[in-house]
Amino acid sequence: MGRSGKANRLRLDAEEIMQRTIADVLPDRAVCEALKKLELTGRVFVLAVGKAAWVMAQTAERCLGGRMEKGLVVTKYGHAKEEPGRFAVIEAGHPVPDENSLRAGREAVRFLQEAGAQDTVLFLLSGGGSALLELPQEGLSLSDMQEATEQLLRCGADITEINLIRKRLSAVKGGKLAGCLKTGRAYSIILSDVVGGSDDMIASGLTYPDHSDPNAARHIVEKYGLKLPSHVEKILMRDGREGKPTAENHVPVENRVPEEKHVPMENRVPVENHVVGSVRELCLAAAGHAEALGYHPYLLTASMQGEAKEAGRWISSLADNPEYERPFALIAGGETVVRVTGNGKGGRNQELALSAARFLEGKEDVLLFSLGSDGTDGPTDAAGGIVDGETAGRLRSLGMDIGEVLQENDAYHALQAIGGLLITGATGTNVNDVTVLLHA
Repeated sequence: MGRSGKANRLRLDAEEIMQRTIADVLPDRAVCEALKKLELTGRVFVLAVGKAAWVMAQTAERCLGGRMEKGLVVTKYGHAKEEPGRFAVIEAGHPVPDENSLRAGREAVRFLQEAGAQDTVLFLLSGGGSALLELPQEGLSLSDMQEATEQLLRCGADITEINLIRKRLSAVKGGKLAGCLKTGRAYSIILSDVVGGSDDMIASGLTYPDHSDPNAARHIVEKYGLKLPSHVEKILMRDGREGKPTAENHVPVENRVPEEKHVPMENRVPVENHVVGSVRELCLAAAGHAEALGYHPYLLTASMQGEAKEAGRWISSLADNPEYERPFALIAGGETVVRVTGNGKGGRNQELALSAARFLEGKEDVLLFSLGSDGTDGPTDAAGGIVDGETAGRLRSLGMDIGEVLQENDAYHALQAIGGLLITGATGTNVNDVTVLLHA
């Protein structure tokens, strides 16, 4: 069964809004503008970490020219197009750390210690860094970190809760990585993917001190009923400011950094942090492009949280609100969560879109899409999902019930069956998610 003429028109508009919006929030311009404001001395060493690391690094190399000494990029598998001229590249696991994440942690420590007292270190950080670059606290293993992360992802914890736990279990997060710097000049240019302005949670605060306490960690463990081994809980509940800023026990003996290069935690080099991109900019870009196509844009929120299914129900319920002047575009940005109850495949944006489809059924003039700006939604190759008033009926004709699909957390296969997946590939940016409802 083909789509109606109105549905096709809405689909074309949605695709144009998506493409132009992502182009607007690529970090190129923001990184160059931020670099102009920094006082860079000596040799410049650049460490780029996150899903947008490759584009940010490429931009920095172009803007810095001969002032840059060398660089290291740590990003997700498939997110590096090629090695920028003076950058080494490590691709690692996300959202769960893997062996390459530990390799990245070790290499980052060595790399940063190459910068001398008169040099400048430049961090380029974006979301995803929490898993991509890691060294566990002494006494923890990679499998400990993986199990804790997987439990947090499955229980429906939000990104702030997940990253608070990650910081306390990590030997490099919560500003600990800065402990190995010898230079007194260090900057961080940050692309934000965290809702609510908690900048110290972006990439689990690689360049921000961790001020969390055991009570906050204990609350999260109890709230979600996490089952952690006793040695993991012991480290999680101790004062997060204790211990060394680097993790020598995780570096092969022949490659260890000499002990005298450790910097006491209280004497860490302060890093000057600059946040240059956010989900609000993503939402405003979407609103602007919707308006250019003739829609009246309404920005509902740039801090949408909660369960994806409920967010889909909420925004779709506004489709017939007479307060909005037609044609209109409702825009919501943020990051929802998925509480895993089944064994299917999907992501938060796909679940949000599929949930909305139940309440849009029969409406010829409404469409909704939801996508992650980085191009990957959960553990899938899709950026998100797109649905309209015909989606529920088309799925029903294939023997699929949306309620059952959502219970199984299998939005990916349902949307795939009707051409409802958004496949963009790695976009080169990461400023959270955007959901847009178009009403012709």
